[in-house]
Amino acid sequence: MKKHTTTDKSGPGQDAGQISMIDLVIANLEDAKAQDIVAIDMIGKSPMSDHMVITSGRSQRHVGAIADQVSRALKNNGFKSPRIEGMPNCDWVLVDGGDVIIHIFRPEVREFYNLEKMWQGELASEQSEMP
Repeated sequence: MKKHTTTDKSGPGQDAGQISMIDLVIANLEDAKAQDIVAIDMIGKSPMSDHMVITSGRSQRHVGAIADQVSRALKNNGFKSPRIEGMPNCDWVLVDGGDVIIHIFRPEVREFYNLEKMWQGELASEQSEMP
């Protein structure tokens, strides 16, 4: 698990000069003043995505605004329109960009579900099994 992970490689169908999805997501989260951004590299560890990003907003309104900004940035930069879940309540919003899945929480909801610990434990146990 790393904070603010970036990658140099372009995704499928991307030009070398085009920003990668993970870099675009991180830049937009920082621009939207998202808090405690954690990017987890999922390549080779899970078939659901290449990266998972977990972050927090200060309030329900902030969580919704962050999700909206990231979604618009992905569409405006040539990525497919992401699927969004959880917008009506904005306690936990999931933005599924395909290669990058973004979880945006209110702080107390993030603490309750503690996805970082779950994935960190999962990844740590996989690494300990490696020869």
